[in-house]
Amino acid sequence: MSSAARTVQELISSAQRRLDGAGVEGARREARLLLAAAMERPWGDLVGREEQPVMAEDAARFEDLVARRAAREPISRIIGRREFWSLDFGLSAATLDPRADSEVLIEAVLEELPSRDDALSILDLGCGSGCLLLALLSELPNARGTGVDLSPLAVATASANAERHGLQRRARFLVADWDSGLAGRFDIVVSNPPYIPEAEIATLAPEVARHDPFLALAGGRDGLDSHRRLARLLPRRLVASGIAVVEHGDDQGPAAEAIYQQGGLMLRKWRADLGGRRRCLVMAKNAAKKTVGKGGATV
Repeated sequence: MSSAARTVQELISSAQRRLDGAGVEGARREARLLLAAAMERPWGDLVGREEQPVMAEDAARFEDLVARRAAREPISRIIGRREFWSLDFGLSAATLDPRADSEVLIEAVLEELPSRDDALSILDLGCGSGCLLLALLSELPNARGTGVDLSPLAVATASANAERHGLQRRARFLVADWDSGLAGRFDIVVSNPPYIPEAEIATLAPEVARHDPFLALAGGRDGLDSHRRLARLLPRRLVASGIAVVEHGDDQGPAAEAIYQQGGLMLRKWRADLGGRRRCLVMAKNAAKKTVGKGGATV
């Protein structure tokens, strides 16, 4: 080890200053994560080892990663994965970067179920990385699910994630335009559809505007085009007692609810995200409370 080798503390502090200057939130934590990735070690291994010297090749690799993050490439894209619902998901250029706010969809579904042991059927429309469907399957041991995405690369990514978590026997992923060519009805349908007004995408944080796939963000002129499409197809994809849980954008709740009501669905409840903003609608064919999972479809 060269006497000129820099320590963990020196590298993290230098990177923190650079990331702070680039407007990156949580700069010190992200610097630590990047150094762990560069050293190919769990980030927890660096805790309490601030004076440990870092090999020159690891330090050089770290500087490259910091430069990418300072250019506002998301850390999840840099290291190629993101945690969602305490599961690790691989990403690709065709998938959204899963956000913690979307975990509210999982919570909403689980709240509706009288038992997690029922043989439920689940459909995930616009599945991306597969995080919604696979998170649900991880909680529902007898459920099976289908994920659909327009992108072949997203479907390949979701399939790889299913194998990563040992869920490939209960999950299948298909390339399709929403439910085109799909048969059957489902107990649960979930979706995080594109809902950003197209003119607003360029104004989003660089991590989103530059790195999330445009097609997974763009919801048309008013951000509601995907909801209009879903409102037409959801009634034919739900069993009589089924539920649909759909994410929407900030301040879109009332407009989205009206669209789904026109399509024949009734609001059962809405759920807020971590910031207290209305984030998803829980809907059914009938406003009356029913038991999900009785007489449902199988896949």
